[in-house]
Amino acid sequence: MSPAGFALIFASVALSALGQTCFKTGVGRVSFAETAGLVQKSLSLLLSPWVLGGLAFYGVGTVLWLFALRRIDLSLAYPFVAMSFVMVAASGVLVLGETLSLTRVLGMALIISGLLVMAVGR
Repeated sequence: MSPAGFALIFASVALSALGQTCFKTGVGRVSFAETAGLVQKSLSLLLSPWVLGGLAFYGVGTVLWLFALRRIDLSLAYPFVAMSFVMVAASGVLVLGETLSLTRVLGMALIISGLLVMAVGR
């Protein structure tokens, strides 16, 4: 894998993870009456600055992903999307104050191990 291709994949996945963090923050800050209709609730969520920011991060991440795919085989690039599981968990802990269980840490270690095997064994 070319260093530039890996950098594009990493940036794309990081922006997607950041987008998820924005989504979680956004839905937690939006308030609406429980009696509000589906359209009103959806608009409240979609117009949240945090949700809009998350969508923007996803958009930029998608463009970077397209550039990465020009450099790297899809079958090698796509498994690295699994890094998002690790990045989102880290973001949840660092930004949102969530906690990690031992099983989540072990699962993330397995993901990282698998990605390292793929990267080395290309």
